[in-house]
Amino acid sequence: MTSDFRSSFESVALAAREHAAQTDKNASFPTATIEAARKASLLGLLSSKDVGGLGGTLRDAADLIELVARECGSSAMVLTMHFSGTVVIEAHGDLATRRDIAAGKHLSTLAFSEGGSRSHFWAPVSTAKKDGNNVTLDAEKSWITSAGHATAFVWSSKPTAGSEASTLWLVPNKTTGLSIDRPFDGLGLRGNDSAPVRARGVKIPAAHRLGDDGAGFGIMMGTVLPTFSVLIASGALGLAESLVQKTAEHASGQKYAHLQAANALADLPTIRAYVARMRIQVDMAKALWNDAITALATGRADAGLRVLEVKAAAADTAAQVADTAMRVCGGMAFRKDVGVERMFRDTRASLVMAPTSDQLYDFIGKAVCGMPLFG
Repeated sequence: MTSDFRSSFESVALAAREHAAQTDKNASFPTATIEAARKASLLGLLSSKDVGGLGGTLRDAADLIELVARECGSSAMVLTMHFSGTVVIEAHGDLATRRDIAAGKHLSTLAFSEGGSRSHFWAPVSTAKKDGNNVTLDAEKSWITSAGHATAFVWSSKPTAGSEASTLWLVPNKTTGLSIDRPFDGLGLRGNDSAPVRARGVKIPAAHRLGDDGAGFGIMMGTVLPTFSVLIASGALGLAESLVQKTAEHASGQKYAHLQAANALADLPTIRAYVARMRIQVDMAKALWNDAITALATGRADAGLRVLEVKAAAADTAAQVADTAMRVCGGMAFRKDVGVERMFRDTRASLVMAPTSDQLYDFIGKAVCGMPLFG
């Protein structure tokens, strides 16, 4: 972790820890965590210093997300989507919005997934029609994180002209014609405010386009996917790290009181072996995570492959480690106050979040076999 950011990262993680249980119980937005990030100027972590941001790197953002996820998966998810939106706006947005993000006045998120294209987030079926200096959007977005709290959405649609896959827009949350179908009440990540959003005749200025008309797919693959994949992996690995620690503490502290020697669970070789496997799994996935970040930072030829691998590996690792944590901690793991069952539920999200693990394994297999990923 960069020493310049260590104390501010820890302050956000502390806020996440304090409110994590209530965030999960009430399916409430992690306002305290996001406010802590705002006060620490971390909403502008990836914003350029030219607009007042911190000029941080993807590794800095990954370290923050991993640390926050150890305490609250929902908080980590909201920050992940904010940074994923930020990198698009930094590259293609207007100066005023970039300055607002840097100043902590703007919470961003992505609005890609749709009911019509499901987990194929790169292929929207929603429309954008040019109307003079405006554009009219119609869509059924199936999942938008921070749907009720984001300042604006990085929004995908079909192009206004041409046959390319998509175009991206900046759509303010309070635009007339946007509506949230229902609040989020899910199994895990219960505070991330991920909800279906409907657009009916939504008019925005054509100047809100992010990049060229028809350039959305390229921006998704070249800008969004590397950031999103690494940060989703960061959240999964933060959850996994916390599960290892909680399981080791439980195994070391819980004893069989009826036995004369009062053996701890960790005195059993089978329990120690479970914890050892958890530790190895997380360390292996973290090695790939670190290598993926290095590959992107140095422009290595295998960076694209690492982007695909890191989300799949981290998601599977977190889910497997969570399964083991529930087994080792036994009946205690079902109690809310232990915290293991909350993290068990939270780890399930990264498996099915587009691109899903199954899709990624297909893409990775194609890449290794020298086949095109799409088509």
